Amino acid sequence: MKIQKVLCLASGIIAATLSTQTLAENNWRMATPWSGGPWLERDAQSFVDHVNNLSNGDFNIKVFPGGTLGSALKVTDSVQSGVAQISHNYINYDYGMDPTTALLAGHSSGLTPEEFMLWMYQGGGVELYEQYRREKFNVVAFPCSILGTEIFLHSNKPVRTLEDFKGLRLRTSGAWAEIASRLGASTVVMAGSEIYSALERGVIDAAEWGSPEMNKPTGFQEVAKYVIFPGIHQSGGVLECQVNRRAWEGLSDQQQNLLRQAAKLSVFDSWLAASYADLDAYEELKSGNNELIELDPSFISAVLKETKAWEDSYAEEIDWFAKVLESQRAFKDKIQSWPNYRLKIGETES
Repeated sequence: MKIQKVLCLASGIIAATLSTQTLAENNWRMATPWSGGPWLERDAQSFVDHVNNLSNGDFNIKVFPGGTLGSALKVTDSVQSGVAQISHNYINYDYGMDPTTALLAGHSSGLTPEEFMLWMYQGGGVELYEQYRREKFNVVAFPCSILGTEIFLHSNKPVRTLEDFKGLRLRTSGAWAEIASRLGASTVVMAGSEIYSALERGVIDAAEWGSPEMNKPTGFQEVAKYVIFPGIHQSGGVLECQVNRRAWEGLSDQQQNLLRQAAKLSVFDSWLAASYADLDAYEELKSGNNELIELDPSFISAVLKETKAWEDSYAEEIDWFAKVLESQRAFKDKIQSWPNYRLKIGETES
C-alpha cells in the first residue's frame, strides 16, 4: 500500500514537472506592428484564443503592440532573433528584401479575399507561403488573417481617369508605389500616423490605407473630400503568423499542426468580422459629407496592364516570384468560370 502511495506521489510530481516545463517552453511573446485597432485587438487575439482553446493550455502567448519587441516595421527580425517566438505580421513589410512578398500579401489586380482563401487552402498557396518564408527568411509562417478590398483613395482631388492620376502626390508603399509611379503618380512613403496631418496640410493630395472598416477611425474622410473606389491597387490580401525556427522545431508534430489549424480558423474569423464591419463603415461614408467616386473602366484597364508588366519583369529576375506568380495565374484562369454558375455576392433580382 505504501509503495502504491509512493508511486502515485512520484507520478504526480513528474506530471506536474512536465506540465510546468511545457508551459515554460511555450510561454511565448507575440510581436506585432500594430499599435491598436482590429488587427491587434481582434485578429491577433483571435489566433491566441484559438491556440489556447485547442491546446488545453499548452501555450501561453502574450500579444505585444508594435515597437515593444523591436521595430514595428521589422517584426521578422524580432522573430528570427528569438526576441519574439511568434508574430502577427504583414509580409509586405519585407518587400524591400524581396518583391515576392507583394504577391503573398496582396497587390494590384491580385486576388480578392475569397480568391485568396481558395488559392491558399485548395490551390497550393499555403504550402508555397510556408516554403518561401522558410527558405528566404528562416522563419515558419502561414496566413492567419484575411485583408478586405481597400478603398482606392482618400483624396483632396477627384480621380477618375489615368490623366487625373498623373502627377497626384500619393502616399502609398510597397509594390503599388512602384506601379503607381510607372502610371505617373508622385509617390510618397510615410508612416500611417502622419497621413491625417499630411492630407490636412496639403503635403499630399491623396492616400491609400485600408478597407472601409480600417479607415473609419483614421479620420481621413474628415480632411479629404473625395473617397474613390474600387481598390484595384489592393483587391485583397493576408496577414501572417511567423514562428521562430528553433521554437517551431521544439514542438511536436501535433503542436505544429495545432498552430496551423488555429491560424486557419483565425483567417475565417477575420474574413467574417471584417467583411461585416465593412458594410456599416461603407454606409457611413455613403451617407456622410464626402463625394464618392468610381474609377473609370479605362483607368482600371491601365492598372491591370501596368501590373502585368511589373509582374513579368520581376518573374524574369526572381525564381520565387515566378513560382508564386505562376501558381496565382493558374488559379485565376481556373476561377474564370465562377460567374457562370455563382451569383454575385449582394446581387438581388429587381
